[in-house]
Amino acid sequence: MLALVGAVVVALYLAMFLGPSATPKLGLDLRGGTQVILSATPLHGKKVTQGALGQAVSIIRQRVDAAGVGGAQISTQGNNDIIVSAPGASRDQLAALDQTALLNFRQVMQAGAASPTPTTTASASPSTSASATASPSPSASKSGNGDRVPSALLAATPSPSPSSSSGTPSTNPVTPVPSSTSSTGNVDLKSLPGSQGPTIASVTPAFNALDCLKTPNPTQGLDEPKNYIISCDRDQGFKYILGPAEVQGSQISSASATVDPQSNEWQVLLDFNHSGSSDWLKLTQKAAKQPTVQAGCGPPGGCNAVAIVLDGVTQSAPTITDPNGIPGGRAQITGNFDQKRATTLANVLKFGALPLKLEKQSSDSVSATLGSDQLRGGLIAGAIGLFLVILYSLLYYRALGFVTIASLALSGLILYAVTTLLGHSSLGYTLSLAGIAGFIVAVGITADSFVVFFERIRDEVREGKSLRSAVERGWPRARRTIISADAVSLLAAVVLYAVSIGDVRGFAFTLGLSTLSDLFIVFCFTKPLLTYLARTKAFNSGAGWTGVGRQRSGPALEPREA
Repeated sequence: MLALVGAVVVALYLAMFLGPSATPKLGLDLRGGTQVILSATPLHGKKVTQGALGQAVSIIRQRVDAAGVGGAQISTQGNNDIIVSAPGASRDQLAALDQTALLNFRQVMQAGAASPTPTTTASASPSTSASATASPSPSASKSGNGDRVPSALLAATPSPSPSSSSGTPSTNPVTPVPSSTSSTGNVDLKSLPGSQGPTIASVTPAFNALDCLKTPNPTQGLDEPKNYIISCDRDQGFKYILGPAEVQGSQISSASATVDPQSNEWQVLLDFNHSGSSDWLKLTQKAAKQPTVQAGCGPPGGCNAVAIVLDGVTQSAPTITDPNGIPGGRAQITGNFDQKRATTLANVLKFGALPLKLEKQSSDSVSATLGSDQLRGGLIAGAIGLFLVILYSLLYYRALGFVTIASLALSGLILYAVTTLLGHSSLGYTLSLAGIAGFIVAVGITADSFVVFFERIRDEVREGKSLRSAVERGWPRARRTIISADAVSLLAAVVLYAVSIGDVRGFAFTLGLSTLSDLFIVFCFTKPLLTYLARTKAFNSGAGWTGVGRQRSGPALEPREA
């Protein structure tokens, strides 16, 4: 058994030192990081239910993991809040958590300048940032948009020379209907007429009055696919009336960030599923038959432009240059952005849209210095508790106290290695201050197992048995008591882990892990070690320094064998 314990320790430490790190991953309260609180509000009239919150937590967890943030704790609080605690993460890494990721592809029905004009006819000169076609060689026309999401959409085999031109489209005046436009430029589409939501006629007055500089997202992220909507582009240079969504983000099968081999710039590739590929072809075929924005398009036929709308904001509105539409089921978003922004956008689209609208209530950075102070305090508390246990064992059990010290040291070595390996595995376990508290409490549980065993041995010696016989006769009785006590402790840890969240879970996990370690140490190390010591002449003599001599166990009796 002692050889088995040695082999286990060697294997654990070989795996730890050959792994990515030889130190445990620390939690938010010890290492510092970022905590974000998101508040959920209904989306598309859906209520905020626990099921919807659970789905949102699952999507957020996927986004966090894809952003390379390990060990994040994501939990719900109350009926509306989601708390994300990410150790070692910056605010930038968690910036896209509240992005709803409603991606829709809509035909442009009308375009105009971002600021309102005094007449009902809007005049603008928007130039498309890219064109989509089906020619054989890929290339893209990039527009300078700083750090914004790129504004270009190409097909799987885009044109080598995408065209881009300027012009002045004309709009068709429509008889005004009542609309709701506040003095700040916020447009409430819900109050517009129409039994099935806003129509072109109903949104035109709001479209003419809209100032994208004041209201960059008039839909407020509520991009209802069945409705006509008004939308500003990402650069807030143009505004659009857009038709109902004919291809939706749910029809995307995959999204990935890659480097364009020709331009050496980052891009996001979107692959549609079977139905999405068919709908994408139909949409591009229909749009290609209409006049371009520069040629003066407008309702009811719309324009030769397809808007890519993310959370109500138009990311791009390219012209379709191939009259037969774009086959292949692939779209390409390119532009002036780096790997981080391309990867963030791809991850948001890959894992789907959130079932709720989330608003960031707070985003707080936790200082690493504060975490170091807490860690130091926790380690000092643990050292004091361990010292008191060792002092008691040496004073009361004398030489047997060294068995306690050896067992606790071995338990510490195993727990350190296991905690480190779990932190750098797919589980991503992070050690928090509450987890350290669980280890400290477990020191007492482990020491209690030794006390039970030692006292059973003393009972047998008190009855006149030799130490060797006392160890073997006392072990079955002590074993039952140890198993019962550890079972209760383990059951409490499991229940606490199942019903709790956050730091309490960390405490429950380390408590349960320490309890399992205690069982392993007592059965595979402490008992075999005592069996070996009992066979030695020094311990079996019953001298007082052993801690189990008759003069320390009780009244002296004539020794007898079992």
